[in-house]
Amino acid sequence: MTLRVVRWSRRTPIYRWVQHYAPELDRRVQWCNPLQTKTWYVDETDVKFRGEWMYLYRAIGDGGETLDFYLSQTRTTKSAKQFLSKALNRSQHHRPSVISTDKNRAYNEAIASLRKEGRLPPHCQHRQVKFLNNRLESDHGKLKQRIRPVQGFKSRKTAHNAIRGFEVMRMFRKGQFRSMVDSLAGGSEARYIGRLFQVFIA
Repeated sequence: MTLRVVRWSRRTPIYRWVQHYAPELDRRVQWCNPLQTKTWYVDETDVKFRGEWMYLYRAIGDGGETLDFYLSQTRTTKSAKQFLSKALNRSQHHRPSVISTDKNRAYNEAIASLRKEGRLPPHCQHRQVKFLNNRLESDHGKLKQRIRPVQGFKSRKTAHNAIRGFEVMRMFRKGQFRSMVDSLAGGSEARYIGRLFQVFIA
């Protein structure tokens, strides 16, 4: 393994670092964050960028761990299905037995379609009880506190890249990578991220 030394410069715009490294960090941590929970709590929340409303689809597990997320310009059955398909692609060996949503009809149609295609098992229960998703509503609020001060993104792509960075760092804070951080980096998140990028952290 080749190690590289990265020197920080005050002249390096943090915005460019986020846009470049956040998507890559999200990709690199996926292998060590398998989705093993049997109950998914799924919901979408609205976020505003440059005067345009968009919809951030998110899913968490029983323990509050972030499972997946997806930024969409629409709040439709197609968008709900795209998000659930994305999450299922990340959990190919651990299908959910329960998916909890609010009464948004789009989820009902998306889940029915995925069952018909064989991507969701027929025994997967769809619960549509709003109060069961209160934990996810609370999680939305904590994430949006991060997003709110930096809503002036130039495009949907730059907004999505930044959200990927926010989501992954919150996954670290939730302890979702704790076993890997402890075993591979002596408990140091910075060193662990450095290992993912083959970078030496002095």
